[in-house]
Amino acid sequence: MKLSPLILCLVAMISISGCSNWIFRIDIPQGNYLDDRDVQKLRIEMTKEQVEFVLGKPIITDSFDPNTWYYVYEMKRGMTTRGEDFRKELVITFTDNKLVSVEGDFELSPDFSTPLG
Repeated sequence: MKLSPLILCLVAMISISGCSNWIFRIDIPQGNYLDDRDVQKLRIEMTKEQVEFVLGKPIITDSFDPNTWYYVYEMKRGMTTRGEDFRKELVITFTDNKLVSVEGDFELSPDFSTPLG
């Protein structure tokens, strides 16, 4: 008679542990989300103000080199059914307040080497 509550408790615990995938976990985005279309608008010799207008404020500016801007975006998925975690980076370098190089996980426009005007 004393064994039946223990068995009932064990069966309930095993049943509940199978429901762990039912718990909703949210995705956690952090940083600057950059759209490919916005990165395609970048051109060599753009000013810092123009780049900020196109991409927004950078998430990180180097304290020792204010001419280097870092745009970082990281997505931590709450559930694996919605995809895998990922991280994208874009590093922009200026010289004399003019854009000189762009490096990172985005493809630049074929017109990048053509100044705006």
